Amino acid sequence: MAGALVLAVAAVLIVVNASASPREPGTPGKPSVVQLSRVPWEGGPSYYQRFSVAAAAGWTNPSFFPIGVWYESVLTEQDVASDQAAGLNLYVELTEDSDMGLIRSHGMSAMTSKPLPGYGAETVGWLIADEADMFPRPGNAPWDGRLGGEGTPCKGAKDEGCGFTAMRTLKDKLPKNDGRMYYANYGKGVGLWWSDEDNATFVNNYTDIVSTDMYWYTDAGICVEAKTILKFPDSECPRAAGYGWLLDKERRLDGMDQRRQPIYGFVELGWPFNDKDGSGVRTIDPEQVQGAVMNSLIHEARGIIYFNHSFGGPCTSSHILRDACYTGVRAATTEVNNQIKQLAPVLNTQSFAHTFGSGLETMLKGHDGSFYVFAMTRRGSEPGNRMLTLPPELRSAAKVEVLFENRTLPVKDGRFTDSFEKEYSYHVYKITA
Repeated sequence: MAGALVLAVAAVLIVVNASASPREPGTPGKPSVVQLSRVPWEGGPSYYQRFSVAAAAGWTNPSFFPIGVWYESVLTEQDVASDQAAGLNLYVELTEDSDMGLIRSHGMSAMTSKPLPGYGAETVGWLIADEADMFPRPGNAPWDGRLGGEGTPCKGAKDEGCGFTAMRTLKDKLPKNDGRMYYANYGKGVGLWWSDEDNATFVNNYTDIVSTDMYWYTDAGICVEAKTILKFPDSECPRAAGYGWLLDKERRLDGMDQRRQPIYGFVELGWPFNDKDGSGVRTIDPEQVQGAVMNSLIHEARGIIYFNHSFGGPCTSSHILRDACYTGVRAATTEVNNQIKQLAPVLNTQSFAHTFGSGLETMLKGHDGSFYVFAMTRRGSEPGNRMLTLPPELRSAAKVEVLFENRTLPVKDGRFTDSFEKEYSYHVYKITA
């Protein structure tokens, strides 16, 4: 499974041994081998130091990278064991009957929309709301407390939204100054519909961690909206690159107040939509899950959250990563999660800015004397062969080892070529100078 899936999904990781005596890039007093500017970031694991509960739970450890699942239940030891075996370390919202002691004893973390019975050190954050940008629209009108699908919740003038009121109201109900983070997830409002000014208010005014879900592979209407609103051609949707596009937009909005927070990627599993007549419903393939995750990481996602529910298709479920009818998705998700865990110390460093070649989306990082590059084919660029050009300081490498695939490639004049067979394909390279 590992070889086939890695060959089919998309990120390039390059490890470069930079010198005979490796040094941590950017370490004070030890200049980086690569003289490149850095991309903006929030600080990586050190960001969580300001939240005492998260810090005590190990979130400041450079080897920790948040990998969560949306709205699970934890009732038995087997539930936790199964989730940990899939590579999860975080529950984002839980059923009220979940056993918080089990979660705590297994070293898992949680973020919930209210204090659950028996909660304690495992609860590192509070979920303010899900998709408050969609059900009441942006605005400060009075809010009657109803959520999506329950009618018109805003009680101001016609078309006056109450989304900001909802966010303030819901946050005010949560515990304060208890060493825990505030988190919210948004939807197509922030992703597509509203102005930058309104979206920046959602993204910047309430949270310490934020995400936005747009299910590019399974939402039957999303490509129509992308074509109309974003002017994406039909050939560019759906693609794994959509998940990275959304991360870029969120990072741009988040930077508008000059204060940065971690932005997490959100990836669906299974069939999250269900048309009554079955038309327009589609699933996400296992390789597409991996491509969506890796594209999110390339665009600086600081965590990954999986939507774990199927409302359509042949096997409805609220536990996709546990149910037998989703073994293929579980295997692919577990594989990419294990790769994230292995690469966590790298992912938790600040990226360098460098373009490796046309038709590629890339991310360059340095850690422990080595340099790492993640890459996928760019939206609007067809799959196929790509040439990657290393920064001048790293062009002495003679070959690259393709990690997880048991092969090597030659490097000539600081360049090497490899094939990206699908739009979601990724590779991991190790370069020895």
